[in-house]
Amino acid sequence: MPQNLQFAISFANRRYYFCRNTTSFPGYLVTPFQYQLANYGPTASWQTPSTSDAYSYCQDLTAQSYENFSVISWFLPTELHPHFAAIYAYCRWADDLADETTTDAQGLKLLAWWEEQLESCYQEDAHHPVFVALKRTIREFKIPITPLRNLLIAFRQDQTKKRYNTYRELLAYCRNSADPVGRLVMYLGHCYSPEAVVYSDRVCTGLQLANFWQDVRRDFDKGRIYIPAEDFQRFGLSIDDMPACAEQDAFRELIEFEVRRAEQLLASGEPIVDFFPSKLKVDIALFIRGGQTILRQIRQQRFDTWSHRPKVGKGTKVKLLAQAWWEIRVRNKQFRADSYEVPA
Repeated sequence: MPQNLQFAISFANRRYYFCRNTTSFPGYLVTPFQYQLANYGPTASWQTPSTSDAYSYCQDLTAQSYENFSVISWFLPTELHPHFAAIYAYCRWADDLADETTTDAQGLKLLAWWEEQLESCYQEDAHHPVFVALKRTIREFKIPITPLRNLLIAFRQDQTKKRYNTYRELLAYCRNSADPVGRLVMYLGHCYSPEAVVYSDRVCTGLQLANFWQDVRRDFDKGRIYIPAEDFQRFGLSIDDMPACAEQDAFRELIEFEVRRAEQLLASGEPIVDFFPSKLKVDIALFIRGGQTILRQIRQQRFDTWSHRPKVGKGTKVKLLAQAWWEIRVRNKQFRADSYEVPA
């Protein structure tokens, strides 16, 4: 394993650490992403890792994820772990390039570099550890470039569009920011089909909306408001009155309205579970239940996500994992019973 890659893996789980001998950050405390950028960014140089080392890098990055639910659960088949990690690492890097940089202009520049790396990867020319791993995954599962490229469209949009006038506009954003993830997972499950895409898109958009309503305050602090302006008006509010209006009862009613929309999307997308092979059903069901749990917690705190961000504790995660496993087991038994034909 290259020495600089080992260093990145060993220390990336620290919030800050000392960065030495790099042009970008010469000798001071930096964030984990700044360290990654200094060692694997557009101005850095490194030895191309082996495919095995590249997958190790991606899996380490995945282990540090701060999502609502682990990207890789106990039930995910071991042989799929590195491939899920490669997809996650690609998304994590793109997200950090967009969100962890100092200016929107810098974010756009770095995202353009990341897209160049993606294009090169599809030309069998990969050197960044993420793309060395992703190249193997793309080849093995015959993943087209479109969903990966569409994610970058959404990340770039976050640099230029901070508010949305209509719900239709927001859904258009989700088609690039969320829906491609479900399609990528379907490729990993060898179950991509036009019929499955319909349900997958509903789930992914529902999960994205649940995340938006969970993170209203965080997004506002970043200068973004995902609640459509037309919905503010529906409840007698103005998007320009943020954050003052966030303390009003009408704002909680607005969040309740948005939560119902997300709940409906997740419920209508649940049939997607049946399109996946048995070995992936629990993980897919878990993500749906996770989104529903976030929305339920928003309800329990009376739709006040401004002063308190809902979180899913470890105990709840374990409970949901067990519930997802049991639901799939019952579903499979029911399927076998329904499919059984009594001989004449």
